[in-house]
Amino acid sequence: MRAVVGALVRKDLRLELRSKESVPAMLLFSLSTFVLFRYALDRQSVDGDLASGVLWVTLLFAAVLGLNRLFATEREEGGFDGFLLAPVDRTALFVAKATVMLAFLAAVELFVVPAFAVLLLGPSPGPALPGLIAVLALADVGIAAVGTLVGALAVQTRARDLIAPLIALPLLLPVVIAASQATAPLLAEAGADPLPGKWLLVLGLYDMVFVLLALAVFDFLLED
Repeated sequence: MRAVVGALVRKDLRLELRSKESVPAMLLFSLSTFVLFRYALDRQSVDGDLASGVLWVTLLFAAVLGLNRLFATEREEGGFDGFLLAPVDRTALFVAKATVMLAFLAAVELFVVPAFAVLLLGPSPGPALPGLIAVLALADVGIAAVGTLVGALAVQTRARDLIAPLIALPLLLPVVIAASQATAPLLAEAGADPLPGKWLLVLGLYDMVFVLLALAVFDFLLED
């Protein structure tokens, strides 16, 4: 299974490097959203709950933008049929796509978080960086698991660009709420407060539930 996952991940990353469809679009959307928030809020900087909310709402919609293209190649070029005919574990496709989605999110956040700090954030993000990375990692796992599952479901419909956000957004609300609550103390004006453990626990439980659920139903989803 590891070899299959590796081959699928390499294929998707090469396609993204050639086409540049997902990550640049997610980056441009995020940066544009930060500029809109800066002028819509009519504030030079934000901190605490407001800063956390702006960051996570932007990352959520950027992720939804990326998941719409996650399975597009397989659908348009017959990749699903070829994979179903291959003598491999079908959950390998879920693991590979979730890994690719994680890579997309990490690449976007590598640029988006510094841009957020420059454009909107009041306090310096330096002291909060280790805690922020932990929250981002936990949230990204949940977003990747749900996004991959929803992407596989939506790509088989005609209105996939509409269906994917309608299903993904309600499912990802717990991730955004927990991540926002966990991030808010880190972005407070006074400095980096300790990470609230209960919200990290919520993120961890969410990740575990949806990863296991996705692994359990993904095989049947491909058949349908």
